[in-house]
Amino acid sequence: MMAAKLDYHWHLRKVMADRGMFSTTDLIPPLAERGISLSSSQVYRLVVERPERLSLKILMALLDILDCTMDDLIEPIAVAGSAKKPKKAAAGGAPVSEGVGDLRPRRARISGVDR
Repeated sequence: MMAAKLDYHWHLRKVMADRGMFSTTDLIPPLAERGISLSSSQVYRLVVERPERLSLKILMALLDILDCTMDDLIEPIAVAGSAKKPKKAAAGGAPVSEGVGDLRPRRARISGVDR
């Protein structure tokens, strides 16, 4: 049995908006109070983009600042397309079986060009 592949949605921007924080730089002073110094561009990327790697200290600080839980910030989801789809042939678009079976391509014959 193969385990399902998981992904996640990052909801920091929505949680901030729910708390009345509409500018990414609104996070800089509360993070600094907790001993975390990030540049405005780092905070912008943290809010706007989905982080691939995140320090647990920063995560705990965000949870404290926004008075929320991890479930509010991170929503686990199944990866789109994780279900195995049948392969399609390049030109016809018809499904292709797993093996080629008895079907084998004919050998190409290349001959010289007469000039």
